[in-house]
Amino acid sequence: MLTALGLDAVSEAVYRSMLAHPCDGVRALAERLGQDEGEIRRCLDLLSTLALIRPSYERAGELCAVSPEVGMELLMARQQAELAAQQQRVEASRAAAAQLIAEFADLRPDSANAGVEQLVGLDRIRDRIAALARGLTAEIMTFAPGGGHSPESIAASRPHDEALLGRGVRMRTVYQDSVRNSQPTVSYVDWLAQLGGEVRTVPELPTRMIIFDRATALIPVRGDDTRAGAVVLSGDGTLMALCALFEHVWTQARPLGAASPAAPEEGGLSTQEATVVRLLAHGLTDEAIAKRLGVSPRTARRVATELMERLGARSRFEFGVRAVQSGWLPSQVR
Repeated sequence: MLTALGLDAVSEAVYRSMLAHPCDGVRALAERLGQDEGEIRRCLDLLSTLALIRPSYERAGELCAVSPEVGMELLMARQQAELAAQQQRVEASRAAAAQLIAEFADLRPDSANAGVEQLVGLDRIRDRIAALARGLTAEIMTFAPGGGHSPESIAASRPHDEALLGRGVRMRTVYQDSVRNSQPTVSYVDWLAQLGGEVRTVPELPTRMIIFDRATALIPVRGDDTRAGAVVLSGDGTLMALCALFEHVWTQARPLGAASPAAPEEGGLSTQEATVVRLLAHGLTDEAIAKRLGVSPRTARRVATELMERLGARSRFEFGVRAVQSGWLPSQVR
């Protein structure tokens, strides 16, 4: 009956028997249930992992079953945490699809994949971006992960941005929240907004990406080295998915001129903290979280530690359970 909550039939029987006969040890449980002692010990290990049994406070060296009221709440909280993590994986798969296309594209010059153009080296990438920008007629949509831009990069971008906006091209860009700490970039964005450019930020972005007129997209082959190579994608199905991904992220992002994302949201979590909660539930390390957020590993580690301390969690699994119970993670897949 409890298989949906992670218990197999024998382990459930052991749990029920321990509730009914709290003084039974391993041998008595084996005899009562018609199982060998090795199987009983396996079930006890599982029940202990699920926090359904604990050491007895009254009988030293013995185990006792946690009450069903507490035990079932723990099981459901565990399942809710797993569902929340699964939801994060589902959402991340949308972004992963774009990166997967790039990773599986063969960078050989003689490759002739339909709807895929391979670019090797920074010179070819920049030349192709410039050519695609010259042909723009309606809109350019960009994911720009990482920190702020250098003054040199900003100075080089201004004339191109001004020309595009002057031609009536809609320009939408999503940065990471960490870019708010770069004053040169913030000043550049303010200038861009005065010309009609639209900029928003989110805690994390799936990949670097530029979409031209909803007809062509450029994505780097490697997320850790955007200079190595890129692919230009033009297939209808691929572009439909990438445009949907951009719109999904855009609707969740906030204008750069809005209140700082460090301000607590409902439930006492800032935007950054809420993202760290989701990434912790997904099993990411501090280093991986730092890379996703565009912050230092030290900052990611500090935020994760503070969140665990706020919930009194001693492990990341316990943190996931308590995060669900506290309303920091969704209780079901939406």
